[in-house]
Amino acid sequence: QVQLVESGGGLVQAGDSLRLSCAASGRISSYAMGWFRQAPGKEREFVAAISWKVGTYYADSVKGRFTISGDNAKDTVFLQMNSLKPEDTAVYYCAADRNPSYNRPTNPKEYAYWGQGTQVTVSP
Repeated sequence: QVQLVESGGGLVQAGDSLRLSCAASGRISSYAMGWFRQAPGKEREFVAAISWKVGTYYADSVKGRFTISGDNAKDTVFLQMNSLKPEDTAVYYCAADRNPSYNRPTNPKEYAYWGQGTQVTVSP
């Protein structure tokens, strides 16, 4: 079992950048890691995933603006978010998939472990 703790959320203006962090209690190289988000009244939405065996994968809505990466020495996954838009406002969740070569990275049911989330608010 792995515990995940997100940080780095906040209130920013449109066009600004934020970097989210997800600290894991286990070796992130043993998992595929993902970021999801959920806005009020909406379903949880896939944002990005990383596998150290396969590579990275992004939702179309964030491609070119967000970058997922990881520091294996610190067992921390990052989500660098640039050119933020008001529609990026949501609670952002980090998740771990026990399959290190993720099969369906966009499906939240593939992820066994979740963090508590961090709020990102982007004002116009």
